[in-house]
Amino acid sequence: MGQFEQMLYMAIAYLLFVQSYPQKDNSIRFIAFGDGGGLPHPPYTTNVQKATANEMGRVAQESGADFVLNVGDNFYYRGVNNVNDLRFKETFENVFTAPSIVNIPWYILAGNHDHLGNVSAQIAYSRISKRWNFPDLYYELSFKIPNIDVSATILMIDTVVICGNTDKDNQPKGPKKYHLAQKQLQWIQEKLARSRSDYLIVAGHYPVWSIGKHGPTPCLVKHLKPLLEKYNVTAYISGHDHSLQFIRKDDGTGYIVTGSGTFIDKSTAHIKKIPTSWLQFYNAKISALGGFTLIEMSPVHLVVSYRQPYGMVVFQTILPRRKLTSNEN
Repeated sequence: MGQFEQMLYMAIAYLLFVQSYPQKDNSIRFIAFGDGGGLPHPPYTTNVQKATANEMGRVAQESGADFVLNVGDNFYYRGVNNVNDLRFKETFENVFTAPSIVNIPWYILAGNHDHLGNVSAQIAYSRISKRWNFPDLYYELSFKIPNIDVSATILMIDTVVICGNTDKDNQPKGPKKYHLAQKQLQWIQEKLARSRSDYLIVAGHYPVWSIGKHGPTPCLVKHLKPLLEKYNVTAYISGHDHSLQFIRKDDGTGYIVTGSGTFIDKSTAHIKKIPTSWLQFYNAKISALGGFTLIEMSPVHLVVSYRQPYGMVVFQTILPRRKLTSNEN
């Protein structure tokens, strides 16, 4: 896609997105972000995290966001110790304070740093915080767009259980418990195979594709990517690499990397692992404090809007409603 065509496509996406704002009763909007885990010592946060939180509050208020999707690394660097850990307050409750993101649900999954601590405590925190929803290591979310017959399913998965934890900055070496990895992959396949939703999204911490510091996750390329393709998944949302990316192979699944919640990493170390035509956006050359995505599911299409402080809309794109094929029968 040439530069002119890309700019025209982005302009059309923006106009469609803005025009749909008044039709709040005919769409579902949510913020997706990851790696918002702050610091393990005072002040327990970073300037990037605070700026991202402030912009999330503003955008959620402006758009009428319905929920927040948090794709892991909730607490750097070793998760939390127990359900009363002060990190819940210092790194989360005291940072994401705008009413627009306090009074809507947050759906949580665990990242590799969370697994270095007590993930069960993060699950248990769901009983303490009204907005923190983390019922299990992996789970399903189902939505109906109000007033019309359009549905959406989001599978929240645990990529650390599937692939194992990382060794420093290296790739995961394999699952800690093979049978649990296989059990989750079987669950994912069954859920995808049965889904008749108009929008089908999978969210996990590790990316399938990325040009950043960590790059593609071979384990997910081998075990998850075939399922995403076979069952015509609309988008896969991840973090782990501390950047914003949009990768799409032809007209297939959109790969959304949104890992700029606490730190910024402009590395393009794995750019040669992705064909040039697949990479539609990367924010390595855009200087800003953090970022996230705003996603709208409407009767017509799904719009992904990449946001950075302060009021920066750096990229937008459209993904179509899902078309069921014989592979999903």
